[in-house]
Amino acid sequence: MDMSRILIIDDERQLRKLLARIISLEGYEVLEADDCAHGMKMLSQYDFEVVLCDVKLPDGNGVEQVSKIKQAAPLTEVILLTAYGNIPDGVQAIKNGAFDYITKGDDNNKILPLLSRAVEKSELQKRLARYETKTSAEYSFDRIIGSSPAMRQAVELARKVAGSDTFVLLTGETGTGKEVFANAIHHASARAKEAFVAVNCSAFAKELLEGELFGHKAGSFTGASKDKKGLLEEADGGTLFLDEIGEMPMDLQAKLLRVLENGEFLKIGETRPKRVNLRVIAATNRDLEKEITQGNFREDLYFRLSVFRIHLPALNDRPEDIEEYIRFFVEQFTHKMGKRIDRIDKEYIIAMKQHVWHGNVRELRNVVERSLIMTDGNTITLDALTPDFKIAQQSGASDSLALEDVERKHILKVMEYTHGNKAEAARLLGIGIATLYRKLENYGIK
Repeated sequence: MDMSRILIIDDERQLRKLLARIISLEGYEVLEADDCAHGMKMLSQYDFEVVLCDVKLPDGNGVEQVSKIKQAAPLTEVILLTAYGNIPDGVQAIKNGAFDYITKGDDNNKILPLLSRAVEKSELQKRLARYETKTSAEYSFDRIIGSSPAMRQAVELARKVAGSDTFVLLTGETGTGKEVFANAIHHASARAKEAFVAVNCSAFAKELLEGELFGHKAGSFTGASKDKKGLLEEADGGTLFLDEIGEMPMDLQAKLLRVLENGEFLKIGETRPKRVNLRVIAATNRDLEKEITQGNFREDLYFRLSVFRIHLPALNDRPEDIEEYIRFFVEQFTHKMGKRIDRIDKEYIIAMKQHVWHGNVRELRNVVERSLIMTDGNTITLDALTPDFKIAQQSGASDSLALEDVERKHILKVMEYTHGNKAEAARLLGIGIATLYRKLENYGIK
């Protein structure tokens, strides 16, 4: 780990050298400057955690210099060295953005604990800044794959709506990347620094979903031993992403509508409503207009959610994007697996483009991951594809015994990769866990 770097700005050479020695003995890297100009030049050249700055300098005042240092390096903390316990100087310095102040010369025994706290604060701020930058980059619209006109149109619409607080409805088949779009919209919005909370409405039973969304008061039902904050509160100030909104029960739809209309909701067991300020992005793979006619979805909620609607095209409708996805996932998984892939055979890409992608991008991702597991060399070939792909490429009858042998070897390799984790193996194979158990039994695989 790199040493924290400290800058001392002081024109009194003897005192500056003493202070530098005391601090360096604690494991810090210490640089020195004898005036404001020299100090600011060093700030432009190096990254400092803390600046110790004297008040009286040949070319300026340390109290005023605090603002300039914070402007040049916002994440660097400043400790002012005051003379004779000049408290007004210290107070003004803090108003200007200083971490703290200390009496020059007399408090050398106090400087180290103070310095340690300032360094800790600076490093925390820098870690958070790096995380925010990484997160923003990760969920940027620029990271959304697909150059097809349909995909570019969807991205352009999402970019336009991101800057507003308008509710958004994302439609499209399962696996088309609706959560990716929701994340990108959130991180391009004014709410980017607040929470992005995602909930899959199809993953919970009705009673559980209500508790997850709205929270509950202690004692409101059997087992509710303490207050629970719901996802609406968690998302306060940020964005709530409701995936598979078409699966939400009708009575919960009415409660959600109230939240959308006036920002109020009731916790389970509460009588006084709570207020939240959040943006809602909903997603569905269902035809909600059809669900409305069948009495499964509220028309008023639909109109409220679909102020701005974006349809995400199915992968089968944009085969020109498939190669781009393949290369992206290959790069992602080779890094994860520690493999090196120099070439992807043309036949492999053609086979992938001819496949019918019922699971869209999510299915393609799994197929690429399986292909890399099956690849021993530096080239991905047609042989890396699963038997079902090979069947699709064959025009005549297949040798069923040979096919079973291929499938058995394939399952064995995937099981080896997952270290016997059957749930993970089933995911990679694109089959249900029950189907995997049946195949393992048929092939005598333990």
